[in-house]
Amino acid sequence: MTPFAFVFPGQGSQAVGMLDAWAGHPAVAAAVQEASDALGEDVGRLIAEGPKEALALTTNTQPVMLVAGVAAYRAWRAEGGAEPAVMAGHSLGEYSALVAAGSMSLADAAPLVRFRAQAMQEAVPVGAGAMAAILGLDAQQVIEGCAEAARTFGTNTGEVVEAVNFNDPMQTVIAGSKAAVDKACEVLKAKGARRALPLPVSAPFHSSLMKPAAERLKERLAATPLAAPRVPVINNIEAKAESDPARIRAALYEQAFGPVRWVECVRAMKGLGVRNVVECGPGKVLAGMVRRIDPELNGAAVYDPATLAEVKELLA
Repeated sequence: MTPFAFVFPGQGSQAVGMLDAWAGHPAVAAAVQEASDALGEDVGRLIAEGPKEALALTTNTQPVMLVAGVAAYRAWRAEGGAEPAVMAGHSLGEYSALVAAGSMSLADAAPLVRFRAQAMQEAVPVGAGAMAAILGLDAQQVIEGCAEAARTFGTNTGEVVEAVNFNDPMQTVIAGSKAAVDKACEVLKAKGARRALPLPVSAPFHSSLMKPAAERLKERLAATPLAAPRVPVINNIEAKAESDPARIRAALYEQAFGPVRWVECVRAMKGLGVRNVVECGPGKVLAGMVRRIDPELNGAAVYDPATLAEVKELLA
């Protein structure tokens, strides 16, 4: 079998009922129960019934997306799906990848990502930060435009805007203080951006404004048991795989206030001989990004029993 990769989505792919198609699957039910026990609440009911507004709260979104990705992976393995050669996850999805790779347990990861979400939300008051997706400019142009926008505020103003998610060669997400993000959108549209799309998020994730959250997360990570992954996991911050638990912790800490280098992560997988990159969990956002990053790669997705069967056939 040609080497293939599994990748796990982060916030934004959640939806009420996203596990309905797996109803009755023992591996999925067991994953949901494990997370529910760890969090002391009925995660399955939240996923099945919502409401949408509750699911969209960062403190809920992060645990439910973790569970959904891990549940889909466990269903894949339970149905005879092969182990991938390498894994990665986009932002929060890195935690799903580490659970799937055996580096941490779901019971430890679920409360950890809820803590991460709370720390991120508390780091910047709601409404003070913002994020936007910039389409149609390359990453360097976006970086330069952010710097230009920040300079308009002068020094020591607290206004920050940075490129934080390098999603594909012509899509970069920016984040920071709301005024600076708004200014950067103006600057980047003037430079030729096709769109500057504000994102419906409650905090400027992966920006330097998240450093206070990262410091709190660092303490929690130090107390979380971690092992060397059974399958290499390419991290977001350096786009490379680490086997030393101390380095894995450091990468998760840095990821909280540093950029998601997704383009580099996908290219690193290709460098390992991967030609098929399979998104594991709700949606197929990452599968689409894979094809835009490198047309030689095939992006696929496992999000229900039907797509699981299709991907097994694809990889056979």
